[in-house]
Amino acid sequence: MASRSSVTDATSDRIISAATAEFARHGIAGARVERIAKAARTSKERVYAYFRSKEALYRFVAGRELAAMAEAVPLDPADLPGYAGRMHDHAVRHPERHRLMMWGQLELPAGETPSDDPVQESLRRKIEQVRKAQEAGHLDPAWEPEDILVFVSQLALSWAGQNDLVPLGEERDAFLAARRAAIVAAVQRLFPATHEPGVATDGDGPRTRQPG
Repeated sequence: MASRSSVTDATSDRIISAATAEFARHGIAGARVERIAKAARTSKERVYAYFRSKEALYRFVAGRELAAMAEAVPLDPADLPGYAGRMHDHAVRHPERHRLMMWGQLELPAGETPSDDPVQESLRRKIEQVRKAQEAGHLDPAWEPEDILVFVSQLALSWAGQNDLVPLGEERDAFLAARRAAIVAAVQRLFPATHEPGVATDGDGPRTRQPG
């Protein structure tokens, strides 16, 4: 017989999975807790027992997805061109994750973000990484760290969600490879890499070459 905690964890996992798909498809305003509950094979009341509101559920899901992206595409302030290329690759492979994050930018009220919001916390950590890289001489200190992050991410994700402009079939891979090369070249002009691709950095300079 399953323990109470394992049943609870399974229910929570189903709610999170269902909510991730619901928010990616419909956004925050368009998402329905009733549909999330039905997909998770539980009740609406049970969803609210785990998460106090639909917005709180979205923030949890968005934070979880952001953590997954940060693990898959870690920030390397000493190689922002390579980082931008990897961000592009991740967005192309996981368009639903990009949509999920964009809904939050569009729909969450400005100025009402809680101090413990995982998205804001992630941004604060990245800003600090960039600041340290500037202090170490790996990035031009004339730039504000916030501007660097925004410019790089906007360039990296410039083709995410542009489905109408991306050809289908055999041409798709070559087209996206060309767009990736353009993104990397643009970021290289703005923020040149200060170590060779494939060499890890801890924010204080190159460390070791990663096996490839």
